[in-house]
Amino acid sequence: MTTENDQQTRSKRRRARSSGSRPKPMRQTNYRQLRNPFPTMDVFSADQVEDMHQSALKILEDLGMRVLLPEARNIFAKAGARVEGDMVYVGRDIVTASISSAPKSIACRAGARHRDLVMELGTLVFQAGAGAPHATDLERGRRPGNARDFIEYLQLTQHFDVLQMISPQVEPQDVPTHLRHYFTTEAQLTWSDKFPFTYARGTPQVLECFEMIRDYRGVSDEAFCAAPHTYTIINTNSPRTLDIPMAQGLIDFAGHGQMSIVTPFTLMGAMAPITVAGAITLSHAEALMAITLTQLVKPGAPICYGTFTSNVDMKSGAPAFGTPSHFQASLAAGQLARTLGLPWRSAAGSASNINDVQAANENQMGLWGCLMAGATVIIHSAGWLEGGLSVSYEKLVTDVEVLNMVAELCAGAEAGTDEIGLDTAIAEVMPQGHFFATSQTMARYNTQFYDPIVHDYANFGTWTERGARDANTRATDVWKKIVADKTQHGLNNERLDTLQKFIAKRTKEGGAPPES
Repeated sequence: MTTENDQQTRSKRRRARSSGSRPKPMRQTNYRQLRNPFPTMDVFSADQVEDMHQSALKILEDLGMRVLLPEARNIFAKAGARVEGDMVYVGRDIVTASISSAPKSIACRAGARHRDLVMELGTLVFQAGAGAPHATDLERGRRPGNARDFIEYLQLTQHFDVLQMISPQVEPQDVPTHLRHYFTTEAQLTWSDKFPFTYARGTPQVLECFEMIRDYRGVSDEAFCAAPHTYTIINTNSPRTLDIPMAQGLIDFAGHGQMSIVTPFTLMGAMAPITVAGAITLSHAEALMAITLTQLVKPGAPICYGTFTSNVDMKSGAPAFGTPSHFQASLAAGQLARTLGLPWRSAAGSASNINDVQAANENQMGLWGCLMAGATVIIHSAGWLEGGLSVSYEKLVTDVEVLNMVAELCAGAEAGTDEIGLDTAIAEVMPQGHFFATSQTMARYNTQFYDPIVHDYANFGTWTERGARDANTRATDVWKKIVADKTQHGLNNERLDTLQKFIAKRTKEGGAPPES
């Protein structure tokens, strides 16, 4: 029989062993290649989802979609679609064949091999809030985005492994538009080794970005076109319009084997029907149209199905996010994506103007809708405010805390002999004892639990003695420490000179204005 004195003696021996000079073991969890551990949730029956899919095909066949780019209309016409003016009517046979040729798994090449991604149903990729014209933080306030903000936001997204790809970031408005793509591409390539983003703002800019990425990565034309080394986001103009730069982007990216993420941005009650079923059906039709165009350009071109559907506030007309309707729309989109078998993109986000409780609630509600829907890529998962008008440094940090916890859940839990701990924990503790000093606890206390980056678990007294600082204030300390480190994780000195000479030459020649 184990006595209390025996237990105390063993505990002292364990503490003596643990007080040596060996370095503390570090918690190791892979946040880079995640798989969604949650069972998908349905909002509609299988019959209802099939009816939505058939309705979307009927929209494209009978109602058509406005396509503003003549080259895109010609591609549809050559495939057998009916074209009347700028209206294109695509038969379901053409759409169905395009769905069949679209890849179900996409291997994406980042700047470093351990950053490579696979996009397919079941994988899980997070992306920071993106495309905002403004940046904000507690020290410098809200401001138009600038080059410094772009680089600092890159530093933040590079630092956190759970943000596995570079987002469209924040617009560096102090860089002229005809030169901006040079700045953003060089910044992404040198400051980060993650999968980069390229705006589809006209063929000249796109092709120059492809050339810069290809040469800096040191790959041939053939290797560059064989796998996506960059991606873009394509938004349709709902309802039922595909504009010139977006259609051209689909053509350019597909033709060069680079990935497009198709995302109709539909707001219930504004640019889409007020119901979840109606809005998602319209979004589905628009996504199918864009997917079809890429496959007509190049069968097998990497394409990611997407949707970003929420509702408006009917009192003001302003976009709302993290609502029950937003959650339901994500679930419905997931059902349709699984019907197609394609990797797909959804989004979280917040309409709050500051990083407050509303912002946290909306982002988490939207995030869990995406997770339960089985989204492959979750955009705007951290840092997004004002419905996309600004990105917040503090919010990126506080949102990443939640994403890290989700990533921990992706790692799963073990229940073997060591985890149960019958001999190393349970048998060592007498009734009404404690487990602080058991063999199992001593072996695992440094690594068992997630270690927060900004949350504070201290009691009220200790928290008060430390200055009673809230999470926002603590998040400021976190991002300031990150941006103070000027390590450029994608820097390749051998190829940097060539990249900068190309940019200097093209800048002297006048750059490349965006096309509209």
